[in-house]
Amino acid sequence: MSGVTDAAMAILLGGLLAAGILCIFAAAPRWRAASLTTRIAPYVRDVVDDAALPSGILPRAGVLPLLPGNGWERLKNMFVRGLGGSDALAQRLAQAGIDEAPASFRARQLAWAMAGLGVGCVLVVILALSGRMTPPAAVLPILVAAAGAIIVDILLSARVKARMGRLSDELPTTLEFLALCLSAGEGFFDALRRVASIGSGELTQELRQVVLAVGTGSSLADALGEMAARLRLPGLSRAVDQVIAALEHGAPLAGVLHSQAADAREDAKRVLIEQAGRREIYMMLPLVFLILPLSVLFAVFPGLFILRLGLG
Repeated sequence: MSGVTDAAMAILLGGLLAAGILCIFAAAPRWRAASLTTRIAPYVRDVVDDAALPSGILPRAGVLPLLPGNGWERLKNMFVRGLGGSDALAQRLAQAGIDEAPASFRARQLAWAMAGLGVGCVLVVILALSGRMTPPAAVLPILVAAAGAIIVDILLSARVKARMGRLSDELPTTLEFLALCLSAGEGFFDALRRVASIGSGELTQELRQVVLAVGTGSSLADALGEMAARLRLPGLSRAVDQVIAALEHGAPLAGVLHSQAADAREDAKRVLIEQAGRREIYMMLPLVFLILPLSVLFAVFPGLFILRLGLG
């Protein structure tokens, strides 16, 4: 075995030993003295609710007194604090329609990163054992771990983009349906409930949450405003603002919804024209970089061949 192979095996065995020692220390009880809060907490439980006490000071049944939160929880909290942006992540999760806390998403992202790190370490060991180890390959675990975390974020962004596109497509039809129900003599909340009960799609699911929030005690304006703030879709935000203003001032809602549906359709046309312009540019890429060079090659090569033969 070469020196590189010996070094790879030493790193692998040393890493396994270090991981085992860290797990033992994580499960071991604390050796330092208990804090003042921990010592006096059992004597104030009769006047202070258990939920108001600091976490981890109440006794728990177990073989060993564990620390408050295991190693995975501490690692997840460090990962969340390092990346930050919990509010922005919560906004993206809501736009994607994922009922998940930002900490849970970061934990899943961390799990993918650690899986990538393990795969990278295995690849490095395989390269070392096969005698193909090079210095740049030492950063392979870090690159694979970063790729795992980035892929999870890219998938979330793709889901957000797809769902926001579906919401934009469903907005004009939903507004016109609400205006039709209002023109038939129903109230606005009854129209919302009818659309939420018989409709299907992403926007209908959001309207079901609005109806549920109103049924549990929230006001209609607050429920609509919360939906608009959660999705942050420009057309939907404008429609909700106009509806709330019409409800406060007593304006006819049917005309407001018809005008907002027309504006949403105009926005959809504008977006479609912009996408068509970008597609035209994308269509030029194979023409310029594939078809045109082949045409020039077919036109020039016969002449060069004849000149090389000396027939011209």
